[in-house]
Amino acid sequence: MPYWQDEFSTGHRNSEGHLDVSASQSAMIVSILSAGTFFGALTAAPVADAIGRRWGLIASTSLVFNLGVILQTAATEIPMFVAGRFFAGFGVGLISAMIPLYQSETAPKWIRGVIVGAYQFAITIGLLLASIVNNATQHRNDTGSYRIPIAVQFAWSIILISGMLLLPETPRYLIKKNDLHAATVSLAKIRRLPQDDPAIAEELAEIQANHNYELSLGKTSYVDCFKGNLLKRLLTGCCLQGLQQLTGINFIFYYGTQFFKNSGFHNSFVISLITNCVNVASTLPGLYAIEKWGRRPVLFWGAVGMCVSQFIVAILGTTTTGQDDLGNIIVHNLAAQKAAIAFICFYIFFFAASWGPVAWVVTGEIFPLKVRAKSLSMTTATNWLLNWAIAYSTPYLGGCCFICIAFVYFFIYETKGLTLEQVDELYAEVSEARKSITWVPTITFRQIQEGKGAEEMEVEHIPQKV
Repeated sequence: MPYWQDEFSTGHRNSEGHLDVSASQSAMIVSILSAGTFFGALTAAPVADAIGRRWGLIASTSLVFNLGVILQTAATEIPMFVAGRFFAGFGVGLISAMIPLYQSETAPKWIRGVIVGAYQFAITIGLLLASIVNNATQHRNDTGSYRIPIAVQFAWSIILISGMLLLPETPRYLIKKNDLHAATVSLAKIRRLPQDDPAIAEELAEIQANHNYELSLGKTSYVDCFKGNLLKRLLTGCCLQGLQQLTGINFIFYYGTQFFKNSGFHNSFVISLITNCVNVASTLPGLYAIEKWGRRPVLFWGAVGMCVSQFIVAILGTTTTGQDDLGNIIVHNLAAQKAAIAFICFYIFFFAASWGPVAWVVTGEIFPLKVRAKSLSMTTATNWLLNWAIAYSTPYLGGCCFICIAFVYFFIYETKGLTLEQVDELYAEVSEARKSITWVPTITFRQIQEGKGAEEMEVEHIPQKV
């Protein structure tokens, strides 16, 4: 955006002699957004526990995120623009932790994976639309070159706020606040059933019993997230979100463009459009596979596909290109470069169909109600932290997909078709993730609370601890 460079430059000129921001100013503008998302994600837990998931999302969007958009849109100098970037990032961090939290606490078990995974699908659509808007406005010789792509974010915030005003609070949060009547109304509205329907009463009774069981163990704080079984789940969630970034997807989107240019694609917008379209379209089969095949196989084979594609791209890149004395890329085999483009698209497909959506699904499922907001905020903050850090180390992350394969095999529990309360029971009974595939729930928290099935618990549950 030449106009933006002229507008915000403090006198520095780039290598082409054009007014521009300095390297340090550019780094600050870029990094301040990541700082905002990190701290926003961590703040999501106390906000969501204090005023609720629904009002937390409304406040985060209408007050925090929109404030950042307003400041960036109105800015004509770097300080205000940077402030806007921070508040926008802070809002994004809050929202990114609360949306999977809201989705997982309201969705029925048979479609929960698709609903939470749709969060990633929306992200891919947003990236595609941002690419189109930026390309359409970047050469404008007025403030519209940067104000239009920034201000268009108001449209999406209005949609989110309007939707949340129509939707109820999550029944699990209302149970946590001991408001059974409101929880009944909420669940009945979400399930589109009468409030006196037996299915509503049964689901609420299990949620209530699970919550009472957790309360019997004492009050919880952030310290409890780092103890025993909850620490195992927290580490699983943080590592999963971290590895989602470490897969190298940023390398493909930022550095993989060179393969397109080597093959004759010199229009950066065309390259961006191709990769973003593949990203959007590939997320759809992943949403189907989440509930059809389960979390473990989708993550496992997704990591295998990414690993193979990534190494083929690396091999083709190092064996069919070179550099002249001036550092310019020399292509020795054009066909090999076109093959590399194909495998870049395969890589994006495997990521978008597996690690892209499923990481959000798993982290939204594995934590019990008493620490769900706290733990989920920390896993989301890990994602944003690695997102920032990888910008400086992406070229050296090629082998991380091997780690992803092993991580899924040893640490990811299969939670397909289970309620959130049954997931809690799963972690209590099965100590090895690979054995979670054959586990089936044998007793409910309501039965435990009512004093039934004690003998069954003793006979059947203890042997499953492996």
